[in-house]
Amino acid sequence: MRQLERKDAVLIIDDTIVPKPFSDESELNCWHFDHTVQKSIRGINLLTTLYSCQNVSLPVAFETVTKPDIVLDKKTGKPKRRARETKNELYRKMLLACHRNQLEFAYVLNDVWYSAAENMVFVKETLKKDFVMPLKSNRKVALSEADKAHGRYVTLSTLEQEASVTRIIWLEGVPFPMLYVRQVFTNENGETGVLHLVSSDCSLTYEQITTIYQKRWKVETYHKSLKSNLALTKSPTRVALSQGNHIFASLFAFVKLESLHIQTKLNHFALKTKLYRAALKTAFTELQMLKERSLPGIICSAA
Repeated sequence: MRQLERKDAVLIIDDTIVPKPFSDESELNCWHFDHTVQKSIRGINLLTTLYSCQNVSLPVAFETVTKPDIVLDKKTGKPKRRARETKNELYRKMLLACHRNQLEFAYVLNDVWYSAAENMVFVKETLKKDFVMPLKSNRKVALSEADKAHGRYVTLSTLEQEASVTRIIWLEGVPFPMLYVRQVFTNENGETGVLHLVSSDCSLTYEQITTIYQKRWKVETYHKSLKSNLALTKSPTRVALSQGNHIFASLFAFVKLESLHIQTKLNHFALKTKLYRAALKTAFTELQMLKERSLPGIICSAA
């Protein structure tokens, strides 16, 4: 990290769920809501802080969501597990660890699930850093400091603003002004989407704020590599401690692959294919040697 870190780097925070429907339920392997499928699934909820700079991404902090307490659900009357720390609290805990480790970075990036006012204030006022975050369309904003002082707020969905235009706004619950842009994009299915982005750095242009936020996609690539190349989802263990050790081993292996990526300029999937080919070639050569050694003995026995 010390060889790679730069002042213009970004910290990307996101979580993923490792499905484990057939493993015994525990405080680590329990039910979590997965917004990608819009339902709760049983598995391990992993949060990571990813350090990204110079086309290199490395995990620098991680937490797992544990739910040790069992309480009664008020709606169903059935017992359910509850965490003692929220994901937003773990979010700030990881950022504080990075701050204490004196990591150099410029911006914190995350998806809409971590765009809480408390997180924004923590990044800007406690860490003295900036952020780029998306907001839901129902978030309330004031269009001037006077409007904020008098409690005159409007929702982003009702705000009329052209795409690619920047505007200073005051978000409800946040004491400092932010830069707001409305990004319009086209999805793969041809539908039009809208992204409401805000940044605590009011000196940015539209192009800068959207370019910085595009770096958040690296965490999706990181999750994909963990699951496809590094066996994150294939732990044979059933005990929480062993499952946690397996997660750490997968993250450690990611760092190893990323180090090879720096040296070879190959992505993780290409590296995995190259290693598999070499391993298969070695295994086939050894198999041929074993056949040649055992063949005379087989002939003599048959005679």
